[in-house]
Amino acid sequence: MPKRVAVVIETSGSTGAPKRVMLATNALLAGAAASAVALGGAGQWLLALPVHYIAGVQVLVRSIASETSPVVLPPGHFDPQQFRRLAETMTEPLRYTALVPVQLARLLDAADDPALLAVLRRFTAILVGGQAIRPDLIARAAEQDVRVVRTYGSSETAGGCIYNGMPIGDTLVRVVDGQLELSGSVLAEGYLDDDPRTTDRFQLEHGVRWYRTGDLGEIVDGRVTVLGRADNVIISGGEKVSLDAVERVVRSCPGFEQAVAIGVDHEKWGQVPVVVVAGEAADDAGVAASVVAALGRAARPARIVRVAEIPMLTSGKPDRRALTAQLPALHVSGQ
Repeated sequence: MPKRVAVVIETSGSTGAPKRVMLATNALLAGAAASAVALGGAGQWLLALPVHYIAGVQVLVRSIASETSPVVLPPGHFDPQQFRRLAETMTEPLRYTALVPVQLARLLDAADDPALLAVLRRFTAILVGGQAIRPDLIARAAEQDVRVVRTYGSSETAGGCIYNGMPIGDTLVRVVDGQLELSGSVLAEGYLDDDPRTTDRFQLEHGVRWYRTGDLGEIVDGRVTVLGRADNVIISGGEKVSLDAVERVVRSCPGFEQAVAIGVDHEKWGQVPVVVVAGEAADDAGVAASVVAALGRAARPARIVRVAEIPMLTSGKPDRRALTAQLPALHVSGQ
């Protein structure tokens, strides 16, 4: 292990094999400094995420850098009222927390409690990242005057390095072959005991290190938009179909806000999208029509499958591998 490494973060995404990301002290501190500038100043943090994830580690690093004491939410089930009681003990004028979308949704669902809403409005900023955030969730927060900052980044970038679509600190962003690449002082050293993967993802070009994120994206007028994972694409009837794009359209339909799109084998088309949703959603035909209108016929869900519960990772992301393994009967034929 390189001597500069301060922390090793093991990632476990919804797709792909786990990785052990090596982060140096200077990368962690660079991320904390960039965050403080972007948010308008250093302050006190409420830790609501596990410290074995980069978002949790960064709350601790930011607290050390700002010389403030974080308040720590006990592990286990996320309880909005417990969050409220803890937030009420914060004393600094600038107050922050970092959440995943499901935590924000639970807080907003409970925000008919005036005391909870008052606490949420008291935060200078609530950082939300770790996965795609539904536009309706952002709209709900804005309607309640809750200040949410959408973050994008990963363990390989010492956490969020793009806030509301704009790079922070000295982060640079470019698109190569449709995929986002990032550069800056927040970059990790590489992967522990995995030189081939390190060489593949971290590349030196004209003296500048770039990290290939594996995310599809675009940059318009300096603003970054993430379109989905490059490895979450299937080939259906010879056409590329982004399952992330299917998911975005489906989740805009009433009753399908938590739906997951997965790819399954098909004897004629190779693979097709299948939408999995928990509970009793409605208007399957409307969902399929919405997908076709937005993305074309190749993206049309071959089936909509209902399950009791969507398996989740501890990060709050759907566990797509577990979901696929639980549904071995989804070999779709015909059509």
